[in-house]
Amino acid sequence: MSQDIEFNRNEDYNKMQSSALQQRLKQVFLGGGKKSADKQKEKGKLLARERIAYLLDKDAPQIEIGALAADGMYAEVGGCPSAGVVVVMGYLAGRQCIVVANDATVKAGAWFPMTAKKNLRAQEISMENRLPIIYLVDSAGVFLPMQDEIFPDKEHFGRIFRNNAVMSSMGIIQIAAIMGSCVAGGAYLPIMSDEAMIVDKTGSVFLAGSYLVKSAIGEDVDNETLGGATAQSEISGVTDNKFPDDQSCLDYIRSIFSKIGKLPDAGFDRIKAVAPKKDEKDIYGILPEARDKQFDMHEIIYRLVDDSAFDEYKEKYGQTLICGYARIEGWAVGIVANQRKVVKSKKGEMQFGGVIFSDSADKAARFIMNCNQRKIPLVFLQDVTGFMVGSRSEHGGIIKDGAKLVSAVANSVVPKFTVITGNSYGAGNYAMCGKAYDPRLIVAWPSAQIAVMGGSQAAKTLLQIQTSTLKAKGEQISPEEESTLLKTIADRYNQQMSPYYAASRLWVDAIIDPLETRRWIAMGIEAANHAPVEKPFNVGVIQT
Repeated sequence: MSQDIEFNRNEDYNKMQSSALQQRLKQVFLGGGKKSADKQKEKGKLLARERIAYLLDKDAPQIEIGALAADGMYAEVGGCPSAGVVVVMGYLAGRQCIVVANDATVKAGAWFPMTAKKNLRAQEISMENRLPIIYLVDSAGVFLPMQDEIFPDKEHFGRIFRNNAVMSSMGIIQIAAIMGSCVAGGAYLPIMSDEAMIVDKTGSVFLAGSYLVKSAIGEDVDNETLGGATAQSEISGVTDNKFPDDQSCLDYIRSIFSKIGKLPDAGFDRIKAVAPKKDEKDIYGILPEARDKQFDMHEIIYRLVDDSAFDEYKEKYGQTLICGYARIEGWAVGIVANQRKVVKSKKGEMQFGGVIFSDSADKAARFIMNCNQRKIPLVFLQDVTGFMVGSRSEHGGIIKDGAKLVSAVANSVVPKFTVITGNSYGAGNYAMCGKAYDPRLIVAWPSAQIAVMGGSQAAKTLLQIQTSTLKAKGEQISPEEESTLLKTIADRYNQQMSPYYAASRLWVDAIIDPLETRRWIAMGIEAANHAPVEKPFNVGVIQT
């Protein structure tokens, strides 16, 4: 196959993948559907995404966190698109912030287990980056059939209010607007914010609604009298101001943000942004359709970085990991990227693409230390099948060198950003700053796969385990049954490797079109620049 034909084939495949992503997002953005949306409109309310669009600066960049959260989950109760809450990082009066808006079209904004997880992720981003956060509250409270999965544990519902208190002590600005229901424990979220406002006639806040009050103490009272805007703004003083409609409430929040003073920053270096010299759209043709196909990751990097300028570190050493300095939208970055290409080491040995060897791990660990020394944010481009195995690697100390890399990643104090472009398997996921290693943002391209090992190897391993178990019970399995079992196992495993499976569980913050990568990284670094680096870099004890 000629290079042009292969490029065109890759391009068609990857554009189809991106188109499928956009179609999936369109469906998710419908929330609970037209009927539910119409009911909100009849009450004079804006929908969750309309509220955010009205509030944030027009024509300013923004990114949505967790749009695909809970995708494909909770089917037994009709699903929960976007986990029933919308989280966007954008700009308000020129200031970067996080907005969290309950989607009342989805089960009246009820909290599912993934709703809590997504809210906690929004607060985590706010805390890590010292970003102001705005809560647009419109929720019926905990989804009671799943209360045991959302209520009592450390990372459950109550952690959100704990975070409210901690964030306030950190000096992080929190503003809340009660634009619909706000009940039970959820009532604490807006009231633990710096300032809370409420929309008249549609907003209400109370620890127990009228039905529960009647059941508990026998009092007959309607919800508006109990905890409506007039009651809570003029009688109890629980809320600070009331407004006649959503728009005027959101206008007031904009007015608040227009008066916020400047805070110290981390001092990451930025100059005027320059577009890549090489066409970003070429990424579609460069990225192979086949998961085991070789390609040169340098060509992807040249299309992500400003002016396509990349200063490589130890270019001829440890070549299955590419390290170097560049700029993205003007921000200085250090890039660590897997090379999915067979190369020769300086000793003349073949190194397989996507695999981390001892020299690669050693190089990357040192490079990460340099970036911490120079206060340069790190960007990881993952396409990794794992660490090299076999006697030669074991005798060469692959575990020791791998541990050195993992230690450098874990202890890095400069902000880290991870983009999963292809494979993300096993310990390679960890070494390349997977979710467990606290990247400020982590995203996947539609071409990503995330699992403990590749689908083919995993399916065969699982098949061997299952057939051995059956044989131990004295059961025989025919070749046809074995083939059917293999397909069943492979299908299930491949589904779990999908980036959509990861996004639905918030293992990644989003699945993005490759052409969105520069915007995500740039907004992430700008957010991180709000939080001065206070902890010194120290890798602790490592074997050399």
